Amino acid sequence: MTDGILNRLGINIEYVIIALVFIQIVLFFMLISVNMKYNRLKRSYSSFMKGKDGKTLEESFQNRIHELNELAKRLETSEGKIKDLYKQQRKAYQKKAIVRYNALQNMNNNLSFVLAFLNEEDNGWILNSLHCGERTYTYVKEIVKGESYIELSSEEKECLERAIFQEAYDIKDIELELKSN
Repeated sequence: MTDGILNRLGINIEYVIIALVFIQIVLFFMLISVNMKYNRLKRSYSSFMKGKDGKTLEESFQNRIHELNELAKRLETSEGKIKDLYKQQRKAYQKKAIVRYNALQNMNNNLSFVLAFLNEEDNGWILNSLHCGERTYTYVKEIVKGESYIELSSEEKECLERAIFQEAYDIKDIELELKSN
């Protein structure tokens, strides 16, 4: 009867059998592939659950979540401390310069010097130590935003400029050092 239906449809029974065998072979390879994936998943699951039951696994997750919350709190505290340190650092003296010079023209000793200390906003002070023979005089001048309310000597101006533009002077010193080598 099935032979009659297939004949009426014009389908040869040999082609149907070949198609069914081909489908069976494809399904067999798919079964092997799925079985291999299942075994890999089973091994991963076994290693994940090794020595743990559901309750201890839940406790370990809760412990990890608690540790993450603690780390988040520490991070927040650290960020606040870093901001405070940055504020303090801006007020600290970061720029400095020194210029040595002769206070007396007839002596060649370079014992006098000007020392400048400035913070990030170019606020600070200049110390001028003037060595004249057997005496030394020391003067301090306040610097606000890179300027002094008291007139500066040429050495003090040079020292202030070196402190403010310290990076440019450091680069020039490096270039001179490289050229001399």
